[in-house]
Amino acid sequence: MYGSHLSVAGGMVNALDEAARLRLDCVQVFTKNQRQWSSRPLDEDAVRAWHTRRRELGWHRKRPRGRVVSHNSYLINLASPDPAAWRRSIDVQRIEMERCETLDIPFLVAHPGAHLGDARPTGTPHDLDAPPTKAERAGLTRIARALDRLHADLPGLKVVTCLETTVGSGSNLGYAFHHLAFIRDAVAAPDRVGFCLDTCHVTAAGYDMTTDDRAAAVLRLFNKTCGVKHLHVVHVNDSVGAVGSRKDRHAHIGEGCCGRSCFRAIVNHPRLRTVPKILETPKGEGPGGHPWDVINVRRLKRLEQKSDRSGAAVRSARASS
Repeated sequence: MYGSHLSVAGGMVNALDEAARLRLDCVQVFTKNQRQWSSRPLDEDAVRAWHTRRRELGWHRKRPRGRVVSHNSYLINLASPDPAAWRRSIDVQRIEMERCETLDIPFLVAHPGAHLGDARPTGTPHDLDAPPTKAERAGLTRIARALDRLHADLPGLKVVTCLETTVGSGSNLGYAFHHLAFIRDAVAAPDRVGFCLDTCHVTAAGYDMTTDDRAAAVLRLFNKTCGVKHLHVVHVNDSVGAVGSRKDRHAHIGEGCCGRSCFRAIVNHPRLRTVPKILETPKGEGPGGHPWDVINVRRLKRLEQKSDRSGAAVRSARASS
């Protein structure tokens, strides 16, 4: 389940066409302009073309889920302390959820939001074990209240909001796993809330996955805190910033500070086998004129492990090449 965030410029169906051309298993899209509050309604012809192409690709089936993932608008801030901005964010998130339902997209990735109170100074590392501050707790509570309102207004929708891990720059929430757990535990319909783990973000937030043992420990902590069964999307991005840098800059796989062990732990985790693993790395042509998405998927596949007849996990020959 390897995929990439692809452009819908010229029509939603173009992202599916590009995914097919790149031989990807899944794709992430924006269903509206992510940097504008307003949006035109989805065109009926475009919706029909979308569903037709999905059937042609065999991506309309219920298993595995997550062939298509959506990411919500960057403008949305469900943690805002300003009542007008909070309500406006809810209104736009409602549109995002309704568009996902129309397009039969099961997972909607969302940045939790920023509490907009006193921010940790730049360069100051996170204390990932510390309980939320008063301002953080207030912001997390506002997110839960917003989701409750949306769930009450939109009963029966199948789309699951997947709260994404963040680097925690400024007053952004979600840099600690327990922030995400707080929100899910606080909502009245937790089955409608899941998670998205971004490998760049967790590294820059301060979770060290640079060795096999450390990577395994981080995933165990995530499972204990949030539950891997609720992890519906993984963003596979290397990190330009070092561990704990709080710098949100993505690098190609193997060219940043996450460590190969980080990606090895992700791609070989048995509970994540059918979870969409979405690249948000730079586009364009890489070495040999191949698309970077293709190169990055190959790099991830080389980290896969196979089992011999005795059942012991052995490194694929590609991993040593």
